[in-house]
Amino acid sequence: MNLLDARTVPADPVSVQRLREAGLEYRIADMDDVRIATAFARADARGFLDSDPGEEQLARMRTMWLSRRNIGVYEADAAHASLPVATVNSWVTPMTVPGGEIPMWAISSVTVAGTHRRRGIARGLLEGELRAAAAAGVPIAGLTATEATIYGRYGFAPAVQVARVSVDTRRSGWTAAPTPGRLEYLERPELAAELGAVHERSRIARSGQIPGWDARWARIAGLTEGEGKGTEVRGVCYRDAEGAVRGAIAYSLKQQPDGFRFTLSIGHLEAETDEALRALWGFAVNHDLVSRVDVDLRPLDDPILHLVADQRAVEFTVHDHGWLRILDVPSALQARRYDAAVDAVLRIDDPYGFAAGTWRLRIGTEGDASVEAVDAEGDVAMGAAELSAVYAGSVPLSQLAAAGRVRGDQRTIGALTRSFLAHPAPLLGIWY
Repeated sequence: MNLLDARTVPADPVSVQRLREAGLEYRIADMDDVRIATAFARADARGFLDSDPGEEQLARMRTMWLSRRNIGVYEADAAHASLPVATVNSWVTPMTVPGGEIPMWAISSVTVAGTHRRRGIARGLLEGELRAAAAAGVPIAGLTATEATIYGRYGFAPAVQVARVSVDTRRSGWTAAPTPGRLEYLERPELAAELGAVHERSRIARSGQIPGWDARWARIAGLTEGEGKGTEVRGVCYRDAEGAVRGAIAYSLKQQPDGFRFTLSIGHLEAETDEALRALWGFAVNHDLVSRVDVDLRPLDDPILHLVADQRAVEFTVHDHGWLRILDVPSALQARRYDAAVDAVLRIDDPYGFAAGTWRLRIGTEGDASVEAVDAEGDVAMGAAELSAVYAGSVPLSQLAAAGRVRGDQRTIGALTRSFLAHPAPLLGIWY
């Protein structure tokens, strides 16, 4: 897939003007300038309540940011290298969808200083990103959210659900079929490399995934300076019967207060085969002296409930993770495949105008789709956020209809629900 380089997209002129009127300067931050990169990194850390990055961590961050489009907001009369009062960065990445991939405008590092709240800065950042992405012809935007109530106002919706899993190993038991491969411990640099390699090979199997990057795997593997507990991270890989690595797990152990027992916290579990998944889950659940296993960002069809003898020993909590925002309806809907034939007219409301219109969606028996603007009554009406919510195949359209957020012919809603849902369950296994 040929992807647009987001660094070639200029700062959104509307946000430039609006923030200038508020006495602020909204501009692209030049990461080639070490002073600007350092200030940007400090502002990003401040926004996420982290400590200031050390030199090694700063070097990693700067390397990552050099490949991205970085926007800073500054006091208009501040020095060139002053600390920004807000940050955001973005890049265009492939996101998996049923049957393939779509270019997505990924948004990250959204921060506003506590001293500058309620001044329209967040609005300038998010609207600026959406206008820039739409102007550049990118059909969809995405992000992961630390706060769940911010992004809906811009048309984003939680579209990739994941599960937080906790296993009480004192009662769970283990009933999984044996695996023919073997487990091996990894040093942390090897762990980072194997997690990234397995993720890249396996991510295409599930809708909602994006590629990782070196700094992400380094942080998961405990290699990032300043994280404090990086040396507690351990890694194990699974090799199949031929000796090829098919999965890896990053984890840490914390002693419980009531004796010499531990909680095993999985920082990341990546597997490209069912055998690898069973073996790595088995390593965690059957680990000596471990009473509890915790992990987040698991797919909703994770088989853990069927690997243990007592399902009641497993807490399985579904929550939002991947947020999407459709900008170009025909390009987005035609990029994926579907599970059932449908011919329906959709009326999409969008106060920003990007996705607004009445669209005829025709899905063939082979799962391919065509979309065209029409002048007709809609069979089903919804907002851009609702269309974005169901796009990856994780959220049933009928669920939104039951909540009163989608209106129209019930048979058509049922048909669209069956068509949009994806199997296996969508997943976004990393933060970005």
